[in-house]
Amino acid sequence: MLSYQHIYHAGNPADLHKHALLAVMLARMTEKPKGLSYLETHSGRGLYDLSSAEALKTGEAAAGIEARAGAFAPDHPYMQALARVRAKYGATAYPGSPLLAAELLRPGDPMTLAELHPQEHAALARTMNFRAKVHRQDGYEMALSLCPPDPKRGLLLVDPSYEVKSEYDAVPAFVKKLHRKWNVGVVAIWYPILKDGRHQPMLRALESQTLPKVVKSEVAFPPVRDGHGMIGSGMFVINAPFGTQDEAEGLQALFGA
Repeated sequence: MLSYQHIYHAGNPADLHKHALLAVMLARMTEKPKGLSYLETHSGRGLYDLSSAEALKTGEAAAGIEARAGAFAPDHPYMQALARVRAKYGATAYPGSPLLAAELLRPGDPMTLAELHPQEHAALARTMNFRAKVHRQDGYEMALSLCPPDPKRGLLLVDPSYEVKSEYDAVPAFVKKLHRKWNVGVVAIWYPILKDGRHQPMLRALESQTLPKVVKSEVAFPPVRDGHGMIGSGMFVINAPFGTQDEAEGLQALFGA
């Protein structure tokens, strides 16, 4: 969706859920000496300023990172990466998943990112060119063309905006094709939980594929502002690394509290 810009939502409760789980998965995967590829289908701009006019307009970070950061242990991989980003970019900086991953991966682990929105792609290239290959391309097409990556061991984050309802059908179809080509890859799919439950058919379609080592992590939270329909956040992880289920349970408890 070429109108979507994540700066209006950066640091919200869904970002906390998604980024905390992603950080733990990458931390566990980099404990082994084997190489690791990292890919994203919908990367956004990579770095956000929570004091910007756009972020303040919605105020969603107030219900997310600003309210809940203290609930994480200081040595949590997410908090460690956030601290390093803020040491470099300032106290109101918030890393999107590409920059978060860059802080957790090792120097030799290749990163490949896709972003179709022209302004978001330009910002992503400025932020991430030092570390990643950045493509202005449909992310699904990029992933299917590059997978299996080199190294074959790796993680792909699928994080569309879902502003177009057809995205809910596109994700299971994409996963089916991808898994045929790259059945050992860790694939993490984020999805919003909305009041109308429109994510449910997508989950049923994914679950019908009998994919390996699936962890489904869902957390609930109140709408971040009046009229907002999102009441939770979900991650569907295929070939989930060791520790993913424990972190999912911890996040559920954190949001429940």
